[in-house]
Amino acid sequence: MMYDVVIVGAGVIGGMLARQLSKYRLSVCLLEKENDVAMGASRANSGIVHGGYDPEPGTLKAKLNAEGVEKLFNVAAELHAPILRNGSFVCAFGTEEEENTLRELYERGQVNGIPNLSLISGEEAREMEPALSEKVSLVLNVPNAGIVCPYELTIAAIGNAMDNGVCLKTNYAVNGIEKTEKGFTVTSAAGEVVEAKYVVNCAGCYSDKIAQLVGDNFFTIIPRAGEYMMLDKTEGSRVSHTIFQVPSVEGKGILVSPTVDGNLLTGPTAIKVADPACTETTPEGLEQVARLASKSVPSVNFRQVITSFSGVRSSEKNGDFIIIPANGVENMVHVAAIDSPGLTSCVAIADYTIELLREMGLVTECDPTFNGTRENPHAFREMNDDEKDAYIKEHPAYGKIVCRCETVNEGEIRDAIRRNPPATDIDGVKRRTRSGMGRCQGGFCMPYVMRLLSEENNTPMEQITKNGAGSEQLKHRI
Repeated sequence: MMYDVVIVGAGVIGGMLARQLSKYRLSVCLLEKENDVAMGASRANSGIVHGGYDPEPGTLKAKLNAEGVEKLFNVAAELHAPILRNGSFVCAFGTEEEENTLRELYERGQVNGIPNLSLISGEEAREMEPALSEKVSLVLNVPNAGIVCPYELTIAAIGNAMDNGVCLKTNYAVNGIEKTEKGFTVTSAAGEVVEAKYVVNCAGCYSDKIAQLVGDNFFTIIPRAGEYMMLDKTEGSRVSHTIFQVPSVEGKGILVSPTVDGNLLTGPTAIKVADPACTETTPEGLEQVARLASKSVPSVNFRQVITSFSGVRSSEKNGDFIIIPANGVENMVHVAAIDSPGLTSCVAIADYTIELLREMGLVTECDPTFNGTRENPHAFREMNDDEKDAYIKEHPAYGKIVCRCETVNEGEIRDAIRRNPPATDIDGVKRRTRSGMGRCQGGFCMPYVMRLLSEENNTPMEQITKNGAGSEQLKHRI
C-alpha cells in the first residue's frame, strides 16, 4: 500500500510524531532498524524535563523547549507515562564567573518566557536540599522542570499510535530512498519496500546517513556519548530536585537526580565518539561522573551503584535542532540533531513537523475515532491491598511475583508481551515492566521472563534473545 507518511526512526521523536499524526485520517508507517523501539538515545539518557532557561533565545531549541514543557506533561498524563515535576537547581560554587553565568541564564530564561525562575542563595537552597554541598553559593531555581522515563514515554507514544492505526516495522534498516512520481519508495537492507507520499527523517545519530540517501549532504551529525551511573533506591531520596552544575560548552554537565522509579541517577559525561553504536562505559568516564556528582552532593554513596550505562546523542556544529524540508527533495522533512532538550521538546517538535508537512500539502483531517489515552500499564501497582486482592482473584497471574527486586508479577509481563508495541525479547520486557532493573539486574527473574516470552510467542527457549538476533541466552537443552 501507499502510506501517507513514513517516519524513519522509532525513538521518542519519531514515536511522538507518529502519535500526533494518528489524530488524523492518515496512513502512517514507522520504520525502526532495531528489534524494538526506543533503542537509541531514547533508551539511555537523563530523562530530564528541562525548564527552558538554557537555549539561546531565537533558536528552535528555545522556542520548542518553552512550548514543549507543558505539552509533554499533558501528553505523558494521557499516555500514563511516568513523569514528575520535581524542579531543578543549577548551582554555582563560589566563583564570580559561575555566579555571573547563573545571572545570565536567569535573564535568558526571562527572554525565553520561562515562568517562576528565581535566584536563591546557597543557604536557601540547602534548606530545600540539605544534602547539597556547603560550597554552593548561588542557585538558579527552576520550578517547572521535571523528570520522565524516556523509554517508557517512547513505548507509550508508539503503543498509542499503533492502537490508533499506525503501522510499526522493526528490523527495518533503511538503505535506500527513491523519489518517484507518486512519492517515495523506502527500501530496507533485507530488500523490503515501503511506499509513501511523504517521508520524515527521525533517525537520530544516523539522520545524516538517511539524508545522504537522497543526495542531501548539508549536515553532519556529531555523536556524543554520555556515561551514567544508576544507584539503588536506598539512595533515591538523597535529593528531591535535579541538581545541575553551571553548564559549559560541552553541555549541561554532571547532574544528580532522582528518577521517576525511585533510584538516583548521576551523569553524563560528554565525549565525541566516531560510531553511534559505541555505548561502552570506561573507568575514566565513571570516575569523572562520581567525582563531579560528589562536588554537588558529597554524601552520595557510590557503593550503591547497581548499573552503569552509556547513551549516544546526536548534535551538529551549529548547535540547534535541524527541522527543515530536505534540500531539493519535495515532501521530505529532516528532524535531526535533536540533542538536549529534545526529550523535553518532543511533543512540540512533533507538532512543528506536522505544520511543515501541512505546508508541503499534507491534508490533516481530524479522525473522530482517535483515542489519545493509553491504558495504564502500572495500574496494578497503584491499587491498595484490598483492590489487589480482588484483582488477583479474577486474574491469578497478577499474584505470581517474577521480579522480587521491583515486585513485578507475571500478569504485568504477559501484558507487556501482548500490548502494543509488543515486547519480543528480555530487554523489551525490562523496559516495559522494570523486571530485571533492580539490585540483582535480572539474576533471578531472567529465566522466568524467558519462559513467558517462549510461551506467549510460541518460540523455543533457545531462540529467546536479550536484545535481538545474536544475543540468544541458551544453546540447547541438556
